[in-house]
Amino acid sequence: MGIRLRIFCERGRNPRMSASASLLRALYAVRSGLGGRGRRRGVPTAVSFTSTARFPLLLHRRRSPSFFRPLSSAPADEAVALERDAADASMDAVQRRLMFEDECILVDEHDNVVGHDSKYNCHLMEKIESENMLHRAFSVFLFNSKFELLLQQRSATKVTFPLVWTNACCSHPLYRESELIEEDFLGVRNAAQRKLFDELGIQGEEIPVDQIVSLGRILYKAPSDGKWGEHELDYLLFIVSDVNLNPNPDEVAGVKYVNRDQLRELVRKADAGEDGIKLSPWFRLVVNNFLFKWWDHVERGTLQEAADMKTIHKLT
Repeated sequence: MGIRLRIFCERGRNPRMSASASLLRALYAVRSGLGGRGRRRGVPTAVSFTSTARFPLLLHRRRSPSFFRPLSSAPADEAVALERDAADASMDAVQRRLMFEDECILVDEHDNVVGHDSKYNCHLMEKIESENMLHRAFSVFLFNSKFELLLQQRSATKVTFPLVWTNACCSHPLYRESELIEEDFLGVRNAAQRKLFDELGIQGEEIPVDQIVSLGRILYKAPSDGKWGEHELDYLLFIVSDVNLNPNPDEVAGVKYVNRDQLRELVRKADAGEDGIKLSPWFRLVVNNFLFKWWDHVERGTLQEAADMKTIHKLT
């Protein structure tokens, strides 16, 4: 019973037709064939798609879509979204999916939730500069029982800051109930546990949420290139645990544990431009302002004494 559509974006009956036009026409054809019985938030389960384009075919989910209108009434913003997807064809398939599906939490400079938007929009420097778009984030600092710090090198396919070295895990709580819980910063800690599994394959029982310590918050802005950047209110989360690592190559290019002296040498190489070493801007800010004094508390088992979640440090 399934209807299979093949959308020829490079060559076909009309080689001049754009990918977005092909997609819209195909979707309208499905609507017509089904008597207009399309679900508003997706395509019917009986429909599958195959793309022969060189880039992955992505159906961009918007808040109130209607992909099944006739072409003459298709909203302009949907057409723009499809053209934008085509313009970002060089983006890795996994990163494209995350960019468009993940909804980040928008906050003001006091960390009050003011809305949500796609990861894509939250990392566009144009929107960061013109709308002062600020989103909530977290950075996990994971130590083993020898009090060595786990570092990861971000994958080459990352949209922002590819191949830089940084702390164990850096990501965003999403606009979902479990990650919006404000009490004891539980939502952010839930998100951290989720991403430690997604990126590093660390099982939840190895990093219980109640053992993740929230130490502080920073607010920073950092351009990555001409198009992308970060503007984050970043929660700094610490945990001590011996874990089993199974890095996800879509997210992580490499991992290693370092002691204090090894980290200082890594920073020196980054400053000198040696061996192509680069550090993420948020990690550098934490290293320069907090990390080594907090490392003392890690070793003494007194992390809670160092915690200051009332202050939001604005760093540059």
